[in-house]
Amino acid sequence: MSADSATVTYREALNQALREEMIRDESVFLMGEDIGHFEGAFKVTKGLLAEFGEERVVDTPITEAAFTGLGIGAAMAGLRPVIEIMTVNFALVAMDQIVSNASKIHYMFGGQVSVPMVIRMPGGAGHQLSAQHSHSLDAMFTHVPGLKVAVPATPDDAKGLLKSAIRDDDPVILLESEGLYGKKGPVGGEDDLVPFGQAVVRRPGRDCTVIASSRMVWVALAAAEQLATQGVEVEVIDPRTFRPLDLDTLAGSVRRTSRAVVVDEGWPECGIAAGVAAHLYEACFDWLDAPIARVNSADVPMPYAKNLEQAAIPQPADVVAAVMSTLAREVPR
Repeated sequence: MSADSATVTYREALNQALREEMIRDESVFLMGEDIGHFEGAFKVTKGLLAEFGEERVVDTPITEAAFTGLGIGAAMAGLRPVIEIMTVNFALVAMDQIVSNASKIHYMFGGQVSVPMVIRMPGGAGHQLSAQHSHSLDAMFTHVPGLKVAVPATPDDAKGLLKSAIRDDDPVILLESEGLYGKKGPVGGEDDLVPFGQAVVRRPGRDCTVIASSRMVWVALAAAEQLATQGVEVEVIDPRTFRPLDLDTLAGSVRRTSRAVVVDEGWPECGIAAGVAAHLYEACFDWLDAPIARVNSADVPMPYAKNLEQAAIPQPADVVAAVMSTLAREVPR
């Protein structure tokens, strides 16, 4: 990224990526509910209908399974659709298309047909949208072979990962945190892509590795600031993509610090934190000085009441407590 990179919001970074890729490649088109005249539920597609017209910015009915299937067919025919599902929980209606078709067609046709499509989905809690509109379903999509899964935490990564996703010949799930759309930061230019499978160290440290993604990166960094006042320096690593996962970078850090905490906004059972911890146990067992800790949302449907919702999702204090507990423990030798 150059020194004169523009500072924009996360939503503006996504908008830039869409616009630049639509100009670069005429096969790229957008499809989803309210993305045209209303300019998207979170205004990510603002101005794109006026610039590119209704053939390339397609408003759809409330039919997630139908327009996801239409996108798969368009991708098989040589186009590059970018599908917006208004919130990640609505993707449950389209899971048959995503899991049974998008992820498997390249395999089932012996590599003769590709599905170069992107499915963008906002998600996460913190906005009092209650139990049916506050999901973090990252683990559900990461579980599926044939999909790539990206989870940008910064405006720069939002732009760079989306551009990489659009140019990829495989189906990509881009999971956007609703809590980050207003987050500001510098972004790169038209040719600055963020590669998949390449984690980034958000803060170097020596005492414990904290692995976090999407909005949880900022929770982890806030916790790191608090821990630093107590003389504890944690290394915060953002995987940026779950499929593929940059295990080399994660494991390399854990081998240096000998301790790890994995922070995930999803539920604890069979979640991202559980999967990452399992990988780390296999790769770093001989280096660990304490059990790997996990910080997750509470194992309950998301409450509506603001105080209960905040209690249910990971906070910096939860990460601080997990790190301090990990530092206090020792693996029996």
